[in-house]
Amino acid sequence: MTADEEREFQDLLEHLRQEHRDLDIAIQALQDMPGSDQLQLARLKKRKLQLRDRIGYIEDQICPDIIA
Repeated sequence: MTADEEREFQDLLEHLRQEHRDLDIAIQALQDMPGSDQLQLARLKKRKLQLRDRIGYIEDQICPDIIA
């Protein structure tokens, strides 16, 4: 992996982590509201899980686990 590619992955990773944190805040706020939209809550949680998986994939691309 070149330095430019790694920098791009790091930038993308930071963006995804920020989006993950933002979703966490939004989910908590929605859960705290009485009568909140459960469908919207489920969609946000699903998106958060997708982000977590993508973050893990990118982290593995940057620093793969090599079993010798």
